[in-house]
Amino acid sequence: MFVAQTFQKNLHETTLQGMGMNTQPFNSKARRSPIYSPRKTLSRFSFRSERPLKHHHASLDSESPLTNLCLKACRSFATATLSFSLITGTPTPAEAVTENQLIYLEAWRAVDRAFYDKTFNGNSWFRVREKTLKTVDMPTRQSAYEAIRDTLKLLDDPFTRFLGPEQYSALASGTRGSVTGVGLEVGFDASAGSDSSLLVVAPAPDGPADRAGIRPKDSILEIDGVATQGMTLYEAADRLQGDEGSEVELLVQPSGGGGGRIRYVPVTHGMCGAVSEAAGGAGRLGYVRLASFNSNTAAAAKDALRELKAGGAERYVLDLRNNGGGLFPAGVEVARLLINAGEIVLIADGDGVRDIYSADFSAVDDKSPVTVLVNRGTASAAEVLTGALQDNGRALVAGERTFGKGVIQTVVPLSDGSAVTVTVAEYQTPSGTSINKVGIQPDLPLETEVPSTPREFCQLVEGASAPRLFQ
Repeated sequence: MFVAQTFQKNLHETTLQGMGMNTQPFNSKARRSPIYSPRKTLSRFSFRSERPLKHHHASLDSESPLTNLCLKACRSFATATLSFSLITGTPTPAEAVTENQLIYLEAWRAVDRAFYDKTFNGNSWFRVREKTLKTVDMPTRQSAYEAIRDTLKLLDDPFTRFLGPEQYSALASGTRGSVTGVGLEVGFDASAGSDSSLLVVAPAPDGPADRAGIRPKDSILEIDGVATQGMTLYEAADRLQGDEGSEVELLVQPSGGGGGRIRYVPVTHGMCGAVSEAAGGAGRLGYVRLASFNSNTAAAAKDALRELKAGGAERYVLDLRNNGGGLFPAGVEVARLLINAGEIVLIADGDGVRDIYSADFSAVDDKSPVTVLVNRGTASAAEVLTGALQDNGRALVAGERTFGKGVIQTVVPLSDGSAVTVTVAEYQTPSGTSINKVGIQPDLPLETEVPSTPREFCQLVEGASAPRLFQ
Protein backbone atom coordinates (compact mmCIF):
# COMPACT_ATOMS: atom_id res chain seq x y z
CA MET A 1 0.00 0.00 0.00
CA PHE A 2 1.43 3.39 -0.91
CA VAL A 3 -0.56 6.37 0.20
CA ALA A 4 0.22 9.80 1.55
CA GLN A 5 -0.81 11.64 4.68
CA THR A 6 -1.17 15.37 5.14
CA PHE A 7 -0.75 16.59 8.70
CA GLN A 8 -2.13 19.82 10.15
CA LYS A 9 -0.56 21.57 13.13
CA ASN A 10 -2.49 21.17 16.35
CA LEU A 11 -5.06 18.84 14.85
CA HIS A 12 -4.06 16.17 17.34
CA GLU A 13 -7.09 13.95 17.09
CA THR A 14 -7.06 13.91 13.30
CA THR A 15 -3.40 12.87 13.36
CA LEU A 16 -4.15 10.09 15.83
CA GLN A 17 -7.05 8.86 13.72
CA GLY A 18 -4.65 8.73 10.78
CA MET A 19 -2.46 6.25 12.66
CA GLY A 20 -5.39 4.12 13.66
CA MET A 21 -6.06 5.44 17.16
CA ASN A 22 -9.59 5.80 18.49
CA THR A 23 -10.18 9.45 19.17
CA GLN A 24 -13.92 9.07 19.33
CA PRO A 25 -15.82 6.51 21.34
CA PHE A 26 -17.42 3.57 19.62
CA ASN A 27 -20.83 4.40 20.98
CA SER A 28 -23.68 2.03 20.31
CA LYS A 29 -26.43 4.55 21.05
CA ALA A 30 -28.84 5.23 18.25
CA ARG A 31 -27.83 7.87 15.77
CA ARG A 32 -29.59 9.31 12.80
CA SER A 33 -29.46 6.49 10.27
CA PRO A 34 -28.23 7.15 6.72
CA ILE A 35 -30.41 6.42 3.76
CA TYR A 36 -29.24 2.99 2.68
CA SER A 37 -29.91 1.36 -0.67
CA PRO A 38 -27.37 -1.37 -1.52
CA ARG A 39 -26.58 -2.36 -5.05
CA LYS A 40 -24.96 -5.53 -6.28
CA THR A 41 -21.50 -4.22 -7.16
CA LEU A 42 -21.44 -0.44 -7.17
CA SER A 43 -22.78 2.05 -4.68
CA ARG A 44 -23.15 5.79 -4.85
CA PHE A 45 -22.74 8.04 -1.85
CA SER A 46 -23.55 11.70 -1.47
CA PHE A 47 -21.89 13.75 1.24
CA ARG A 48 -22.08 17.30 2.43
CA SER A 49 -18.53 18.54 2.11
CA GLU A 50 -16.46 20.93 4.20
CA ARG A 51 -13.72 23.42 3.47
CA PRO A 52 -10.57 23.79 5.58
CA LEU A 53 -10.68 26.44 8.29
CA LYS A 54 -7.74 28.33 9.69
CA HIS A 55 -7.57 27.76 13.43
CA HIS A 56 -6.64 30.45 15.94
CA HIS A 57 -5.49 29.67 19.45
CA ALA A 58 -5.36 31.84 22.57
CA SER A 59 -2.66 29.98 24.48
CA LEU A 60 -0.28 31.18 27.18
CA ASP A 61 2.49 29.71 25.06
CA SER A 62 3.17 30.16 21.39
CA GLU A 63 3.47 26.42 20.88
CA SER A 64 0.61 23.98 20.58
CA PRO A 65 -0.20 21.93 23.68
CA LEU A 66 0.94 18.78 21.93
CA THR A 67 4.27 20.33 20.93
CA ASN A 68 4.65 22.02 24.29
CA LEU A 69 3.87 18.89 26.26
CA CYS A 70 5.79 16.28 24.34
CA LEU A 71 9.21 17.95 24.32
CA LYS A 72 10.42 15.76 27.12
CA ALA A 73 8.71 12.74 25.57
CA CYS A 74 10.58 13.13 22.31
CA ARG A 75 14.12 13.23 23.67
CA SER A 76 16.65 10.92 22.11
CA PHE A 77 17.00 7.40 23.41
CA ALA A 78 20.37 7.01 21.72
CA THR A 79 22.29 6.70 24.97
CA ALA A 80 20.27 3.72 26.16
CA THR A 81 22.76 1.14 24.92
CA LEU A 82 25.72 3.01 26.44
CA SER A 83 24.31 3.61 29.89
CA PHE A 84 22.15 0.68 30.84
CA SER A 85 23.54 0.68 34.37
CA LEU A 86 22.29 4.25 34.82
CA ILE A 87 18.86 3.42 33.42
CA THR A 88 18.28 0.42 35.62
CA GLY A 89 20.11 1.56 38.70
CA THR A 90 21.85 -1.82 38.82
CA PRO A 91 25.45 -2.82 38.15
CA THR A 92 24.45 -5.04 35.24
CA PRO A 93 26.96 -4.45 32.42
CA ALA A 94 25.62 -3.17 29.11
CA GLU A 95 26.85 -6.18 27.19
CA ALA A 96 24.60 -8.48 29.26
CA VAL A 97 21.48 -6.77 27.97
CA THR A 98 19.93 -8.12 24.82
CA GLU A 99 18.71 -5.94 21.98
CA ASN A 100 15.17 -7.07 22.67
CA GLN A 101 15.41 -5.96 26.29
CA LEU A 102 16.73 -2.59 25.16
CA ILE A 103 13.64 -2.07 23.00
CA TYR A 104 11.52 -2.87 26.03
CA LEU A 105 13.51 -0.35 28.09
CA GLU A 106 13.06 2.35 25.47
CA ALA A 107 9.30 1.93 25.61
CA TRP A 108 9.33 1.87 29.41
CA ARG A 109 11.41 5.06 29.49
CA ALA A 110 9.09 6.86 27.05
CA VAL A 111 6.18 6.30 29.40
CA ASP A 112 8.28 7.14 32.47
CA ARG A 113 9.18 10.53 31.02
CA ALA A 114 5.92 11.57 29.44
CA PHE A 115 2.87 9.82 30.93
CA TYR A 116 0.53 12.38 32.41
CA ASP A 117 -0.40 10.32 35.49
CA LYS A 118 2.71 10.21 37.65
CA THR A 119 1.13 7.57 39.90
CA PHE A 120 1.11 5.28 36.84
CA ASN A 121 -2.34 4.03 37.82
CA GLY A 122 -1.07 3.13 41.28
CA ASN A 123 1.90 1.10 40.05
CA SER A 124 5.55 1.49 41.00
CA TRP A 125 6.82 2.02 37.48
CA PHE A 126 10.40 1.17 38.45
CA ARG A 127 9.33 -2.13 40.02
CA VAL A 128 7.24 -2.99 37.00
CA ARG A 129 10.33 -2.69 34.84
CA GLU A 130 12.56 -4.67 37.20
CA LYS A 131 10.04 -7.47 37.56
CA THR A 132 9.54 -7.71 33.81
CA LEU A 133 13.27 -7.89 33.09
CA LYS A 134 13.75 -10.61 35.68
CA THR A 135 10.75 -12.79 34.92
CA VAL A 136 9.88 -12.34 31.25
CA ASP A 137 12.00 -13.98 28.57
CA MET A 138 12.49 -11.93 25.41
CA PRO A 139 14.24 -14.26 22.96
CA THR A 140 12.59 -12.63 19.95
CA ARG A 141 11.55 -9.14 18.95
CA GLN A 142 7.91 -10.20 19.01
CA SER A 143 8.29 -11.40 22.59
CA ALA A 144 9.69 -7.98 23.50
CA TYR A 145 6.70 -6.35 21.85
CA GLU A 146 4.36 -8.55 23.87
CA ALA A 147 6.20 -7.57 27.05
CA ILE A 148 5.74 -3.90 26.14
CA ARG A 149 2.03 -4.40 25.52
CA ASP A 150 1.60 -6.25 28.82
CA THR A 151 3.39 -3.47 30.68
CA LEU A 152 1.28 -0.74 29.08
CA LYS A 153 -1.92 -2.56 30.05
CA LEU A 154 -1.07 -1.85 33.70
CA LEU A 155 -1.73 1.85 33.07
CA ASP A 156 -5.40 1.20 32.29
CA ASP A 157 -5.20 3.80 29.53
CA PRO A 158 -6.48 2.61 26.14
CA PHE A 159 -4.70 5.48 24.40
CA THR A 160 -1.20 4.62 25.62
CA ARG A 161 -0.25 1.70 23.43
CA PHE A 162 2.41 0.08 21.30
CA LEU A 163 2.75 0.46 17.52
CA GLY A 164 4.66 -2.14 15.53
CA PRO A 165 7.13 -1.00 12.86
CA GLU A 166 4.59 -1.29 10.05
CA GLN A 167 1.96 0.67 11.97
CA TYR A 168 4.38 3.42 12.89
CA SER A 169 5.99 3.53 9.44
CA ALA A 170 2.59 4.12 7.90
CA LEU A 171 2.23 7.21 10.05
CA ALA A 172 5.78 8.57 10.15
CA SER A 173 6.53 8.25 6.44
CA GLY A 174 3.22 9.78 5.41
CA THR A 175 1.92 6.58 3.79
CA ARG A 176 -1.25 6.16 5.76
CA GLY A 177 -3.48 8.23 3.55
CA SER A 178 -5.29 11.52 3.37
CA VAL A 179 -8.20 12.23 5.71
CA THR A 180 -10.98 13.88 3.73
CA GLY A 181 -14.00 16.01 4.50
CA VAL A 182 -16.38 13.08 4.09
CA GLY A 183 -14.66 11.07 6.82
CA LEU A 184 -12.41 8.80 4.75
CA GLU A 185 -8.71 8.01 4.72
CA VAL A 186 -7.85 7.22 1.12
CA GLY A 187 -4.81 5.92 -0.74
CA PHE A 188 -3.56 3.95 -3.71
CA ASP A 189 -2.30 0.36 -3.88
CA ALA A 190 1.27 0.67 -5.16
CA SER A 191 1.38 -3.02 -6.09
CA ALA A 192 -1.23 -2.39 -8.78
CA GLY A 193 0.89 0.24 -10.48
CA SER A 194 -0.86 2.73 -12.75
CA ASP A 195 -3.98 0.55 -12.80
CA SER A 196 -4.65 1.13 -9.10
CA SER A 197 -7.97 2.62 -8.15
CA LEU A 198 -8.47 4.94 -5.22
CA LEU A 199 -8.85 2.78 -2.11
CA VAL A 200 -10.44 3.41 1.24
CA VAL A 201 -7.78 2.99 3.92
CA ALA A 202 -10.26 3.53 6.75
CA PRO A 203 -13.47 5.45 7.39
CA ALA A 204 -13.39 7.87 10.32
CA PRO A 205 -15.21 6.26 13.28
CA ASP A 206 -18.90 7.15 13.16
CA GLY A 207 -18.30 9.51 10.26
CA PRO A 208 -20.75 9.76 7.35
CA ALA A 209 -18.87 7.18 5.28
CA ASP A 210 -18.59 4.79 8.23
CA ARG A 211 -22.31 5.02 8.95
CA ALA A 212 -23.05 4.33 5.28
CA GLY A 213 -21.19 1.03 5.44
CA ILE A 214 -18.04 2.00 3.50
CA ARG A 215 -15.20 -0.25 4.62
CA PRO A 216 -11.40 -0.50 4.24
CA LYS A 217 -10.24 -1.63 0.78
CA ASP A 218 -13.44 -0.48 -0.93
CA SER A 219 -12.58 1.15 -4.26
CA ILE A 220 -13.70 4.69 -5.08
CA LEU A 221 -14.22 4.68 -8.84
CA GLU A 222 -15.67 8.16 -9.31
CA ILE A 223 -15.90 11.44 -7.43
CA ASP A 224 -18.73 13.63 -8.69
CA GLY A 225 -18.77 11.68 -11.93
CA VAL A 226 -15.01 12.00 -12.53
CA ALA A 227 -13.04 8.74 -12.72
CA THR A 228 -10.35 8.45 -10.05
CA GLN A 229 -7.96 6.45 -12.24
CA GLY A 230 -5.03 8.69 -13.06
CA MET A 231 -5.74 11.14 -10.23
CA THR A 232 -3.03 11.96 -7.73
CA LEU A 233 -3.87 11.33 -4.10
CA TYR A 234 -3.93 15.02 -3.35
CA GLU A 235 -6.21 15.78 -6.29
CA ALA A 236 -8.58 13.10 -5.05
CA ALA A 237 -8.46 14.43 -1.49
CA ASP A 238 -9.17 17.94 -2.76
CA ARG A 239 -12.21 16.74 -4.71
CA LEU A 240 -13.46 14.88 -1.67
CA GLN A 241 -13.24 18.07 0.37
CA GLY A 242 -15.29 20.02 -2.15
CA ASP A 243 -16.55 23.55 -1.66
CA GLU A 244 -18.21 24.50 1.61
CA GLY A 245 -21.77 23.23 1.69
CA SER A 246 -21.47 21.33 -1.57
CA GLU A 247 -22.59 17.73 -2.06
CA VAL A 248 -19.96 15.16 -2.98
CA GLU A 249 -21.11 12.00 -4.76
CA LEU A 250 -18.97 8.86 -4.81
CA LEU A 251 -19.24 5.73 -6.94
CA VAL A 252 -17.91 2.92 -4.76
CA GLN A 253 -17.13 -0.71 -5.52
CA PRO A 254 -17.22 -2.58 -2.19
CA SER A 255 -14.51 -5.13 -1.46
CA GLY A 256 -16.94 -7.33 0.43
CA GLY A 257 -20.41 -5.84 0.12
CA GLY A 258 -22.08 -2.88 1.79
CA GLY A 259 -22.56 0.66 0.66
CA GLY A 260 -25.42 3.07 0.26
CA ARG A 261 -26.36 6.65 -0.45
CA ILE A 262 -26.30 9.30 2.27
CA ARG A 263 -26.28 13.05 2.67
CA TYR A 264 -24.32 14.50 5.56
CA VAL A 265 -24.78 17.98 7.01
CA PRO A 266 -22.39 18.70 9.92
CA VAL A 267 -24.28 21.75 11.22
CA THR A 268 -28.05 22.20 11.15
CA HIS A 269 -30.14 24.96 12.68
CA GLY A 270 -33.65 26.32 12.80
CA MET A 271 -35.81 28.98 14.44
CA CYS A 272 -38.62 27.96 16.77
CA GLY A 273 -41.59 30.09 17.71
CA ALA A 274 -42.48 31.02 21.27
CA VAL A 275 -41.23 28.42 23.73
CA SER A 276 -43.99 26.91 25.84
CA GLU A 277 -44.16 27.46 29.58
CA ALA A 278 -43.41 23.77 30.05
CA ALA A 279 -40.04 24.21 28.31
CA GLY A 280 -39.09 27.21 30.41
CA GLY A 281 -40.80 30.35 29.22
CA ALA A 282 -41.64 32.55 26.28
CA GLY A 283 -39.34 33.91 23.59
CA ARG A 284 -38.11 32.79 20.19
CA LEU A 285 -35.67 29.89 20.34
CA GLY A 286 -32.77 29.15 18.03
CA TYR A 287 -31.79 25.49 17.67
CA VAL A 288 -28.26 24.53 16.53
CA ARG A 289 -27.08 20.94 16.16
CA LEU A 290 -23.37 20.13 15.79
CA ALA A 291 -22.77 16.56 14.58
CA SER A 292 -18.97 16.70 14.88
CA PHE A 293 -16.05 19.10 15.11
CA ASN A 294 -14.22 19.40 11.83
CA SER A 295 -12.52 22.12 9.83
CA ASN A 296 -15.85 23.68 8.86
CA THR A 297 -17.76 23.47 12.14
CA ALA A 298 -16.80 26.77 13.76
CA ALA A 299 -17.49 28.85 10.65
CA ALA A 300 -20.82 27.10 10.04
CA ALA A 301 -21.84 27.50 13.69
CA LYS A 302 -20.95 31.18 13.57
CA ASP A 303 -23.11 31.70 10.50
CA ALA A 304 -25.99 29.81 12.13
CA LEU A 305 -25.84 31.87 15.33
CA ARG A 306 -25.68 35.14 13.42
CA GLU A 307 -28.67 34.16 11.30
CA LEU A 308 -30.70 33.12 14.33
CA LYS A 309 -29.78 36.26 16.25
CA ALA A 310 -30.75 38.45 13.30
CA GLY A 311 -34.03 36.56 13.13
CA GLY A 312 -34.90 37.47 16.70
CA ALA A 313 -33.71 34.48 18.72
CA GLU A 314 -33.84 35.24 22.44
CA ARG A 315 -32.34 31.95 23.60
CA TYR A 316 -30.55 28.96 22.09
CA VAL A 317 -30.35 25.19 22.33
CA LEU A 318 -26.99 23.74 21.30
CA ASP A 319 -27.42 20.04 20.54
CA LEU A 320 -24.21 18.03 21.07
CA ARG A 321 -25.81 14.62 21.51
CA ASN A 322 -23.82 11.85 19.81
CA ASN A 323 -21.12 14.35 18.88
CA GLY A 324 -18.01 12.23 19.36
CA GLY A 325 -15.61 15.15 19.04
CA GLY A 326 -13.11 15.65 16.25
CA LEU A 327 -10.77 18.62 16.00
CA PHE A 328 -9.96 20.15 19.37
CA PRO A 329 -9.40 23.69 17.98
CA ALA A 330 -12.90 23.66 16.46
CA GLY A 331 -14.42 23.02 19.88
CA VAL A 332 -12.49 25.96 21.31
CA GLU A 333 -13.58 28.23 18.45
CA VAL A 334 -17.26 27.38 18.95
CA ALA A 335 -16.93 28.15 22.67
CA ARG A 336 -15.59 31.59 21.75
CA LEU A 337 -18.81 32.28 19.84
CA LEU A 338 -20.77 32.17 23.11
CA ILE A 339 -18.18 33.18 25.73
CA ASN A 340 -16.68 36.65 25.39
CA ALA A 341 -14.15 36.50 28.22
CA GLY A 342 -12.79 33.81 30.50
CA GLU A 343 -11.01 30.49 30.33
CA ILE A 344 -12.28 27.76 28.01
CA VAL A 345 -10.07 24.75 28.72
CA LEU A 346 -6.92 23.88 30.66
CA ILE A 347 -4.24 21.47 29.44
CA ALA A 348 -2.56 19.62 32.32
CA ASP A 349 0.16 16.99 32.54
CA GLY A 350 1.92 15.33 35.46
CA ASP A 351 3.50 18.64 36.46
CA GLY A 352 0.22 20.55 36.54
CA VAL A 353 -1.48 23.00 34.17
CA ARG A 354 0.75 23.71 31.18
CA ASP A 355 -1.53 25.62 28.83
CA ILE A 356 -4.73 27.63 28.97
CA TYR A 357 -7.12 28.42 26.13
CA SER A 358 -9.23 31.51 26.71
CA ALA A 359 -12.01 33.46 25.03
CA ASP A 360 -10.88 36.26 22.73
CA PHE A 361 -13.73 38.81 22.98
CA SER A 362 -15.21 37.72 19.64
CA ALA A 363 -18.51 36.22 20.83
CA VAL A 364 -21.54 36.39 18.55
CA ASP A 365 -23.88 36.34 21.57
CA ASP A 366 -22.61 36.15 25.15
CA LYS A 367 -25.86 37.17 26.89
CA SER A 368 -28.81 35.08 25.66
CA PRO A 369 -29.66 31.94 27.68
CA VAL A 370 -28.22 28.70 26.28
CA THR A 371 -29.05 25.05 26.97
CA VAL A 372 -26.64 22.34 25.82
CA LEU A 373 -28.09 18.90 25.08
CA VAL A 374 -25.68 16.01 25.79
CA ASN A 375 -25.71 12.23 26.16
CA ARG A 376 -23.26 9.35 26.53
CA GLY A 377 -22.21 9.84 22.93
CA THR A 378 -20.96 13.38 23.65
CA ALA A 379 -17.17 13.15 23.83
CA SER A 380 -13.77 14.79 23.49
CA ALA A 381 -13.99 18.24 21.83
CA ALA A 382 -17.75 18.26 22.46
CA GLU A 383 -17.04 17.76 26.17
CA VAL A 384 -14.49 20.58 26.11
CA LEU A 385 -17.18 22.90 24.73
CA THR A 386 -19.79 21.67 27.21
CA GLY A 387 -17.46 22.09 30.19
CA ALA A 388 -16.49 25.60 29.11
CA LEU A 389 -20.10 26.75 28.82
CA GLN A 390 -21.10 25.09 32.10
CA ASP A 391 -18.17 26.33 34.21
CA ASN A 392 -18.49 29.88 32.91
CA GLY A 393 -22.16 29.94 33.88
CA ARG A 394 -22.96 30.46 30.24
CA ALA A 395 -25.24 27.45 29.69
CA LEU A 396 -27.46 24.90 31.37
CA VAL A 397 -26.44 21.33 30.49
CA ALA A 398 -29.34 18.92 29.97
CA GLY A 399 -29.42 15.21 29.22
CA GLU A 400 -27.10 12.39 30.31
CA ARG A 401 -23.56 12.21 31.66
CA THR A 402 -21.10 12.57 28.78
CA PHE A 403 -18.64 9.92 27.62
CA GLY A 404 -15.47 11.06 29.41
CA LYS A 405 -12.69 11.20 26.80
CA GLY A 406 -10.36 14.06 27.62
CA VAL A 407 -6.73 13.18 26.96
CA ILE A 408 -3.97 14.12 24.50
CA GLN A 409 -1.44 11.70 23.05
CA THR A 410 1.96 11.97 21.41
CA VAL A 411 4.00 9.37 19.54
CA VAL A 412 7.51 8.37 20.68
CA PRO A 413 9.55 6.41 18.10
CA LEU A 414 11.76 3.53 19.23
CA SER A 415 15.12 2.65 17.71
CA ASP A 416 13.92 -0.40 15.77
CA GLY A 417 11.18 1.45 13.89
CA SER A 418 8.37 0.71 16.32
CA ALA A 419 6.80 3.34 18.59
CA VAL A 420 4.59 3.94 21.58
CA THR A 421 1.74 6.40 21.80
CA VAL A 422 1.71 8.01 25.22
CA THR A 423 -1.02 10.04 26.88
CA VAL A 424 0.89 13.17 27.85
CA ALA A 425 -1.86 15.46 29.09
CA GLU A 426 -5.54 15.79 29.84
CA TYR A 427 -8.22 18.37 29.28
CA GLN A 428 -9.65 20.08 32.34
CA THR A 429 -12.65 22.37 32.50
CA PRO A 430 -12.04 25.98 33.62
CA SER A 431 -12.75 24.94 37.23
CA GLY A 432 -9.92 22.39 37.03
CA THR A 433 -12.18 19.35 36.74
CA SER A 434 -10.83 16.42 34.72
CA ILE A 435 -13.06 15.18 31.91
CA ASN A 436 -11.33 11.86 31.30
CA LYS A 437 -13.21 8.73 32.43
CA VAL A 438 -15.59 10.98 34.38
CA GLY A 439 -17.46 12.97 31.77
CA ILE A 440 -19.64 15.98 32.52
CA GLN A 441 -22.70 15.70 34.71
CA PRO A 442 -25.81 17.47 33.38
CA ASP A 443 -27.51 20.17 35.41
CA LEU A 444 -30.86 18.91 34.24
CA PRO A 445 -31.51 15.22 33.43
CA LEU A 446 -33.95 14.64 30.58
CA GLU A 447 -36.43 11.79 30.63
CA THR A 448 -38.27 12.83 27.47
CA GLU A 449 -36.89 11.82 24.08
CA VAL A 450 -35.90 15.04 22.28
CA PRO A 451 -35.80 15.03 18.44
CA SER A 452 -32.59 16.03 16.68
CA THR A 453 -33.99 17.78 13.60
CA PRO A 454 -34.95 21.47 13.77
CA ARG A 455 -38.55 21.04 12.62
CA GLU A 456 -39.39 18.19 15.01
CA PHE A 457 -37.49 19.84 17.85
CA CYS A 458 -39.47 23.06 17.43
CA GLN A 459 -42.75 21.17 17.36
CA LEU A 460 -41.84 19.61 20.71
CA VAL A 461 -40.74 22.76 22.56
CA GLU A 462 -43.69 24.78 21.31
CA GLY A 463 -46.14 22.24 22.74
CA ALA A 464 -47.55 21.77 26.21
CA SER A 465 -45.74 18.44 26.71
CA ALA A 466 -42.27 19.88 26.14
CA PRO A 467 -39.49 18.90 28.59
CA ARG A 468 -38.07 21.71 30.69
CA LEU A 469 -34.99 23.09 28.94
CA PHE A 470 -34.53 26.47 30.63
CA GLN A 471 -34.66 27.63 34.23
